[in-house]
Amino acid sequence: MRVAAVWFPDWPVQAAKLELGDAVADPIVIGSQHRVKVCSHAARQLGIRRGMKLRNAQAIAPELTVVDDNADRDGRMFASLATSFDDVAASVEVLRPGLVIVDLAAAARFHGSEDTALEMLVDASARRGIDAFAGAADEIATAALAARTSRVVAPGQSAAFLATHPLTALTAETALGADAETVNVLGQLGVATLGDIAAIPPSAMTTRFGAHGMHIHRIASAAPDRRVAPELPTADLAVAITPEDPIERVDAAAFAARALAASLHERLKATGRNCLRLKITAELDGGERVERVWRTREALTESGTADRVRWQLDGWLTSGGAGAITSLVLEPLELAEPVAVGELWSQGASTDGARRVIERVQSQLGIDAVVQPRLVGGRGVAERVRLVAFGEAPPSTASALTPARARASTASTASTASTASTASTRPHTRASASAPVKARPETKVQALAWPGAIPGPLPARLGGGIDHPASSITLIDASANPITVTAEALLSSDPYALAWGEKRYLVTGWAGPWPVDEGWWGSDTNLSKVARLQVVGCLGGEDGEPTAWLLVWTRRRWRVEAVY
Repeated sequence: MRVAAVWFPDWPVQAAKLELGDAVADPIVIGSQHRVKVCSHAARQLGIRRGMKLRNAQAIAPELTVVDDNADRDGRMFASLATSFDDVAASVEVLRPGLVIVDLAAAARFHGSEDTALEMLVDASARRGIDAFAGAADEIATAALAARTSRVVAPGQSAAFLATHPLTALTAETALGADAETVNVLGQLGVATLGDIAAIPPSAMTTRFGAHGMHIHRIASAAPDRRVAPELPTADLAVAITPEDPIERVDAAAFAARALAASLHERLKATGRNCLRLKITAELDGGERVERVWRTREALTESGTADRVRWQLDGWLTSGGAGAITSLVLEPLELAEPVAVGELWSQGASTDGARRVIERVQSQLGIDAVVQPRLVGGRGVAERVRLVAFGEAPPSTASALTPARARASTASTASTASTASTASTRPHTRASASAPVKARPETKVQALAWPGAIPGPLPARLGGGIDHPASSITLIDASANPITVTAEALLSSDPYALAWGEKRYLVTGWAGPWPVDEGWWGSDTNLSKVARLQVVGCLGGEDGEPTAWLLVWTRRRWRVEAVY
């Protein structure tokens, strides 16, 4: 396999130049949290470096142009730029905004040679007046590093090429997926180059650093990588959406991205697999079809999938001039099993190795630091399980709690937990320091009504419950960012719009969120902490038909619990 990589140095700076044009001038820095995130070549010549405080950078260069960091801008501008490579090669995949890979073997056969194909790839980006470097190697990771110096690594010479690279090269390119903490520890241990890592036995790297260590070792030793164009999976997991009206605006594209990402990951969850390579296909109002492939080393999350879809749609709508989108399809091209390599309890792990680790922990923290369940006598399920120190003999039935004592203990614990739960749901109440409260199991504590409880009439559950696919809802703010509930039971931002199925609503009012016990009006005793939010929205806009929902925040997503 031969892979070509095209690298755009300081891409956030170049993306700002493409979007703002003459409004920005060198030296330029991208600022984030009052620090320099990325700086241009002219800024580096003046002594400005990444991580420097912005005020210090402006003191060095008063003429410095500071542009706020914007991941959406970087993704959108690069999504439109990537279309220029389609005329050169058929297999073009985006690793991240600022880095693409190409099947060089196929491109070389079409254009006559590798050198010609590489020159055409660079020319395709140079037409836009931006900087780009191209490199080639047998593996994706090696090609990404070779592109930084415009090197063409001969077939079979990847290991020798990587041997002289410093250890910091692993973290210089985020697309490699190297764990920064692991790289830092390796540097503290005296490892200086990638050749030093390749000389370490793979078993030693896996034992010490787990999956992160094995991944770094594979990069350093130039192990065979995934193909640029692997075989399509047999399972059909593609999801599609055909909006009622063609997508012409960015906010509508954000809705579609979130909805499709949620549908795709629901299917992936059902199969127990992760997506590593995603194909985005759009059909335009003129009948034309456009597509783009995004590749990652780590498994795509629902948020990561939605971001890439939004960037691509934004690039097609704003910068690419593709026109209105009439249908959209997401197709996972490469799937992987979510396996834990090198973990203590992974399948096939050595029992002796696990025991040695446990014994070491017990020697440092005490024998009770690691416990395991043991079956003992008793009638109920909770009564028949007892936690004992790992390695200790299981307790005899005679020494175990009798059923009566176990039930008493369980009842006491439940009573205490119920009291604590009730107290936690009463805001603005606090015990006086001068009047300590003593636990009295025999005293019956009357639970007070929670001031934040929803008044009657009680809402009716949506048929199917919150786990039903139809209960999934997308709630965003004015910037099309998803709204979450913080640890302090607050909304991350103000609601602006929501999507339920194929319908789009403009939020006109809301109340909450309220931290409550799930199913507080039911009889289920297995309660879990969630947050509820009442939302009112109008279909299609302020003049549309109003609808009210009771939303529940559970398992890091919004669900519809009731409709009014």
